[in-house]
Amino acid sequence: MKVNKEYFGQINDTTVDTYTLVNDGGMSVSCITLGCIITKIITPDRNGVMENVVIGYDSIDEYLADSYFLGAVIGRFAGRIAGASFELDGKTFSLAKNNNGNHLHGGIKGFDKVIWDAEVLESEDEAGVQFSYFSPDGEEGYPGNLKVTVTYTLNNHNELKISYKGLSDQKTILTMTNHSYFNLSGDLKRDTLDHTLFIKSSKYLELNDELLPIQTADVKNTPFDFTAGRVIREGAESHHPQNKLAGEGYDHPFLLDSRHDEEIVLKDEESGRKLTIETDEVAVVLYSGTQIKAEGEIRGVPARKYLGLCLETQGLPDAVHHPEFPSCIIEKDQPLTSSTTYKFGTF
Repeated sequence: MKVNKEYFGQINDTTVDTYTLVNDGGMSVSCITLGCIITKIITPDRNGVMENVVIGYDSIDEYLADSYFLGAVIGRFAGRIAGASFELDGKTFSLAKNNNGNHLHGGIKGFDKVIWDAEVLESEDEAGVQFSYFSPDGEEGYPGNLKVTVTYTLNNHNELKISYKGLSDQKTILTMTNHSYFNLSGDLKRDTLDHTLFIKSSKYLELNDELLPIQTADVKNTPFDFTAGRVIREGAESHHPQNKLAGEGYDHPFLLDSRHDEEIVLKDEESGRKLTIETDEVAVVLYSGTQIKAEGEIRGVPARKYLGLCLETQGLPDAVHHPEFPSCIIEKDQPLTSSTTYKFGTF
């Protein structure tokens, strides 16, 4: 197990490095110090062919211009916050209005746009990198001096584990996630419409026309029922108003019925690749890439809708305005920790 460090690019006077985790079977995960962005995940198909299964770029300028949050860690708050403000203990905190008058994915310069410190972790059984960042009180409008670590570890079972930790000196809100766009066809050969997804979830969140959550709804007899598996195409071609709202697809949180129990499984029949996701988070947001514009190319492939899909394990969007949702509030000096494991295999 090893970690390779390479120069990726420059932002003003600051160097951005790539760390590539490699296991004994040749699987690798590459990530950069800008936004903890995962740039590549190289895994075998059923015939042993090694290919990349996430969307990414090859230059720093492309990431700086990116509006899709490709591969990045999202924070301080993943998802939308209505009205770009919230109240804690009678005090109102105003955030950036960066999404139709609402707050999205941590603001103008969220965790995806900052340079993180990195420390290599190597052992016989694992290769990893621990990223750390200090977010000062008031950054992007959030209260509390916040110390954050995000750790990526790869083992010889082709499992990538992402561990998150946040510690604040004031009461605040926090939910982080990783915004990788998966495409198991390999090297973006096909879009994800024929990927099959399984989610152990009996309820999802209905959204309003600003894509803010309204209420929980039963998945039964809807295109949101993934309990027995469903092809992504069914949601893209559905006339269900919630699919239409999301740009002919999905941008919805699903409440998980179980955790660390193979609760999320994505398959691509043609390549034979399978991704199993296990988490201790309360939900996963399925985003089917409906906002990717048909403009330019991504690594030589025409950019377009459905080129990748996100499975964002996290707390619920706008939870601070919904007391009926699991809380997103963390208390002073009480660390928040969570982890998600992505197991790559074949079938």
